[in-house]
Amino acid sequence: MRPEEIIPGKVVRLNELVRRVTAPNPGMMTGPGTNTYVIGSGELAIVDPGPENAAHLSAMLEAAGKRLRWILCTHTHLDHSPGARALRAATGAQVLGFGAVPDDGRQDAAFRPDRALRDGDTVDCGAFRLRAVHTPGHASNHLCYLLEQQRLLFTGDHIMQGSTVVISPPDGDMATYLKSLERLLALDLAAVAPGHGHVIEKPHDEVRRLIAHRMKREQKVIDAFASGDPATLDELLPLVYDDVPQRVHPVARRSLHAHLIKLARDGRVSELDGRWRLH
Repeated sequence: MRPEEIIPGKVVRLNELVRRVTAPNPGMMTGPGTNTYVIGSGELAIVDPGPENAAHLSAMLEAAGKRLRWILCTHTHLDHSPGARALRAATGAQVLGFGAVPDDGRQDAAFRPDRALRDGDTVDCGAFRLRAVHTPGHASNHLCYLLEQQRLLFTGDHIMQGSTVVISPPDGDMATYLKSLERLLALDLAAVAPGHGHVIEKPHDEVRRLIAHRMKREQKVIDAFASGDPATLDELLPLVYDDVPQRVHPVARRSLHAHLIKLARDGRVSELDGRWRLH
């Protein structure tokens, strides 16, 4: 059976503890929109309040209302954390997250959590508990949250359903991202609830698929030097990403840069004056 279409603003019950309401911000980078998860049956928590958007704020308030106590942000990209401010003002709920990072134009630079979380920290919500898992790579301040009772991991942009995530240097780091993916293989997970798309029921299979995909892409980077060495990012781009539409290439260029930085650290390539050379 194919998953039901994700409709912004529609509250979807995923199980007895978790509901999903998606922000009205669909697009190339966000898929159907940013997923906000409402957790609990008494006092409630929300994971990822999404962008600043009046309609989404109303949808979150309707789903959680005065029972909301905790607002958890996976990271501070502009489609995930800015909605926390208006939601906190309306409910008095506590905002939690890793904290802001240096602004690269893609960050919610005004984000200030009431409680800063680090790897392994737990949020005791009475009837349920959430554990922070630091998963840098897409963003250096990225946290996943494990709903321990259900072994359900809220992955923000660490894992998305239906596409791979963009790794944008300097805050994004490909080597760190791969290590963060590998770390999930050691966790006892039943499913992952991504920041974009549907719940993924076989999380370890998906993690292995993502690692294999990134390594295959890395090999394409190496192979592309056969057409020109040294080469610029823009010369390598159409060779490495010949399997994606050209409209995606400006975004793919960031991940290509991240692959090259990783390869340089591995001693496989070097860069001089914007031209990359294979060793």
